[in-house]
Order: sequence, then structure tokens, then C-alpha cells
Amino acid sequence: MSLKKFGPDDVILNTIKAHPSCEFFVFDGKIYYNNVAVHSGAFSSNVLNVPSGHISLYEYNIDRASGTNNFIYPFTVKGTNRTTFKSITTKEYNLNYDLGDQITGSYPMSASITREFMSGAAGVTTVSRGIGSINPGSGADTRLMYFDVPKYRHFYALKNRLNFYGMRSQHYKVSSSFGDKALQPINLISIPSIFYGSQMKAGSLSLKWYYTGSLIGELQDTKQNGELIEVSGSNVGSVAGVVLYDEGFILLTGSWALNSESIRMISGSTAAESPQWLYFGAGANDDVNQTTVGNITLTSASFDLSFKGTTETQVVTMFAHARRGEANYSSNPTFLTYGQNQTQLTSSQVYEENSSRTIKNTVSSSYTDYSASFKRQVYVSRVAIYDDNKNLLGVATLSNPVLKKEDEDLAFKIRLDI
Repeated sequence: MSLKKFGPDDVILNTIKAHPSCEFFVFDGKIYYNNVAVHSGAFSSNVLNVPSGHISLYEYNIDRASGTNNFIYPFTVKGTNRTTFKSITTKEYNLNYDLGDQITGSYPMSASITREFMSGAAGVTTVSRGIGSINPGSGADTRLMYFDVPKYRHFYALKNRLNFYGMRSQHYKVSSSFGDKALQPINLISIPSIFYGSQMKAGSLSLKWYYTGSLIGELQDTKQNGELIEVSGSNVGSVAGVVLYDEGFILLTGSWALNSESIRMISGSTAAESPQWLYFGAGANDDVNQTTVGNITLTSASFDLSFKGTTETQVVTMFAHARRGEANYSSNPTFLTYGQNQTQLTSSQVYEENSSRTIKNTVSSSYTDYSASFKRQVYVSRVAIYDDNKNLLGVATLSNPVLKKEDEDLAFKIRLDI
């Protein structure tokens, strides 16, 4: 088999950008992803072995019966190189394991959206610590030093990013004419990047609040600048929050009532609240369910979060040419007439192939028991790709073999997604 080199116009590199849709539906403390139900298998009632609304990151332990002895898991052995898992602290490593002990992790790993309700003021809180006493031994007149510490570390970590996006809209800024987010309650929804790729598509986000199955409010980024504006509800046109498209965070601060009903939506609290954007997504991995709120009124609320992601796939398109007079031989044994000797002469010193072997005539005839005139032709079924050092990189297999006649030019288009 002869090798042919790609010409300067035979290899094309480009990028395909796509915007796949993604949707989460939250109801009664459960999440449903893209309306996909949990599928049962032969050994497990949940094939992926991850909770509803989650995706399995590496798709380990598919359709395995639950249990430590049935699941595969990562492990390492404590040695002098101090290799361990990131989740194991130095203190745990030193105190809980001896040399030679096995340190284990767990699969499967999963991802889903998470809601965090930051009640009261989401900013810093002040704590005091004693640093000494004016009268040692008496315990009186203790000197105190006051420290400002983050009350909600996730909000504190986003402060700089929010101010950075203030160039798009004043609603992003931590402190502006629209209020001070550090002094407000905030509803933070986190979306892992595995769901949206490089970023969420601007203007594609939609938040819908349902009460007893009826839509009572919807937010959209109609200006495509990150402002979540109410397009349906009791306060149409008002901004209820902002979205960080690159980072995958949604911050909701809208505190107006969407209707006159009352629902318990705060974990550990018996107080009933009117439906507000502050409580959107209640039950999305935030420990809010009928048990923690102590009331079944939570089932009156359901939430829909949808958006489009952005994926960029690097694509290599290659054109492999089989020109006339080329690619006219096959290594398939049926290419030659059956029953011929392969060798003419062979010994310990000589190996000579049979030079008079004939090629099987595969030209189709319109008549039975009649052979058409012989023409040299082959059927191409695979195209192999090699690097400069003649190492095989891949094989493109055709769904059906293609007839290549000796006087024809053929070009095979091969696409590789990276």
C-alpha cells in the first residue's frame, strides 16, 4: 500500500460553535434535568447511580448494584511520598492513617445546580476576640479586637467580579444607586460549567416561577446585558437580579410578592412567605423540603430554569484523494482469482511470488453465465491517516464500500472532532 501526502489545501482547521439547550425543573425538593426520567437497569433502579437532576461526571458504576463491595472506587496507600486525596486534610492524614493503610475515595461523582439562600445581610459580619486583660489574673477589663469576616463566603468571593461587570449595568455593582448587596438578602444559584461549556449564551436565560401549576412570574435578560427583568408577573419591567454568564452564577434580590399566597420555603423556619424571586429554586440542593420546612405547602411551588450554553469544538477536515491510475490494488484476498499459488519459488535462500496471478473480474454483467470485459477496479472500504513518521493515527471506515474505477478520480472527506 502506497502512502500519499496531504496537499496544502487538503487539510482545513476550523471551530464549530454550538448552543445546546439546558433546562432544570425543581419541584418538591427534587431536580429534573432536561426532562429526563431516572432509568432503571438490570442491577440498579437508577442506571447512573446519581440523584435525580444530576449527571454522572465520568459515568463510573453504571448499572451496578449499590454497596461498597459493588462500586469501583479510587484508592491510594499511605507511604513516605505523602500521596493522598485533596479532600483529606493534613490532620486527618497524620492522625487517621498509618503507613501502609489504604486511603479510599468514592464514585460516582456527579454535578447539578445548587441554590444558596443568604438571609439578612449577605456581606461581612463583625466578630470580637479577646487579646488580653488590663489586670492580669483578675479576668476583668478584657481587651477586645474586632474583625470583619465574610458572612457568606460565596458572595464575598464574587464581589470583585460583580463590580467588574458594573460597566455593563449598575445592577451588577455591590453598592450602587439601586442598593447595597452586602446589606440585602440574596438568592444565589450556582450552575457547574459542565452544563454550559465556555459560557451561557447572553439573553438565553429564563427563570419561571409556577404556583399550583400556573405561571406567576418569569425573568429574562431581554437587554442581553445580564439584567434579569421580570417579563411576566406582578412587577413587570423591574430588575430582580443579575447573571454572570462566564462564571455560571445567578444572583436574585427581587423581594416583591408575585401573588398573595403564602408558602414555607426557608429550611428550619415555620414562617410562611409570599412567593418572591428571593425564594426561586427552593429545593435545589439547599436542604429545603417538606421535612425541613414542616409543611406540605412547598409542593405548591415549582421552578423552571433554562438557558443555552456555548460549546466550541475544534474540527480537522481532511480530503484524501484517490486519483485516476492510483489506488487500484487491494490487500483483500478476494481481489485475486481464487485457487492460485501465491509463491513461484521458495527455499531457505529464495522467496519469489507468483508473477502470473490474475485479478478477479468484478465487473458486473447484464447476463447470467457471462463475464463482462475485464476492467481494473477496487472497492474502497477504509482510509487510514498517518503522521509524518508513518505512525497510524486513525482509520476512517465507510458505511458502504465505494467502487473506484481506474479511470476515475475520487476524494474522501474525513472530519475529526477534537
